[in-house]
Amino acid sequence: MSRHRLSKKGRYIAWVTAGAAVLAGAGIAAQTSMAATVWPAQKTFTGQAFDACSAPSTNAMKAWHTGFYGAAAVYVGGKNRGCNQPNLTSSWVKSVNSMGWKLIPIYVGAQPPCQTGSNPEKLTASTATSLGAKDGQDAVAKASALGMKAGSPIYLDMEPYDITNKACNDAVLSYVRSFSKTLRGKVYRSGYYGFTSSSAKAIATASNKTDLPGNLWYALWDKKYTTTSDWPWGASQFTGHSRGHQYMVNSKESRGGYTITVDRDAWDAPVAIVG
Repeated sequence: MSRHRLSKKGRYIAWVTAGAAVLAGAGIAAQTSMAATVWPAQKTFTGQAFDACSAPSTNAMKAWHTGFYGAAAVYVGGKNRGCNQPNLTSSWVKSVNSMGWKLIPIYVGAQPPCQTGSNPEKLTASTATSLGAKDGQDAVAKASALGMKAGSPIYLDMEPYDITNKACNDAVLSYVRSFSKTLRGKVYRSGYYGFTSSSAKAIATASNKTDLPGNLWYALWDKKYTTTSDWPWGASQFTGHSRGHQYMVNSKESRGGYTITVDRDAWDAPVAIVG
């Protein structure tokens, strides 16, 4: 992501410092396994996506709808969200949806206790479960207020941390499980953004898969537009349109007279249900 967030330099340093593979079978099944719950059909997008720190204006989104990008990630909330969102309103969501854009909701939740740097919200071992539930409720409320309906995914942004620190990692997994369980209880699909060297690896390699997200958006800045050839874990993990890959960052691009610095994503996963 462009900036949550840590500065791009700070995120790169944290990524390297942290260390420089989920649910078997389809992620869709994992999302819809709750008994007596009728889930809306998953809305999937496969293609080029971008994420920018602040949602661009409607004019910029119109100019950028040239056929190269088909989806845009937007930061719907979280105390650690790093950029103001003057454009991100329910009317903006409705407008860009009518243009044909697919939207990817991101929520910048509490960050790990062992993570370097300061954040407005950090979890601890004692607060992980309660905070995960609270943030999950807030994420659903924020997405719903923007017109992103039940059945939509919300991707929890977890920045790099030392996953070899067992106490820290256990606390993060408790938080993520609570966040994901809360989303599913409100019929929103659970997704997760993290780094292949640390935060995403913690989810993909966890021995206990209970209540972990069913969609994984992995940051691996190798400039390869793929969700398969560089997938670092088992081929049977996060299948069934459940993967996103952030493959390039800080790409300054101009379309129709509008210049935006974006991160590029190869996408094959759920997007928001709007309208």
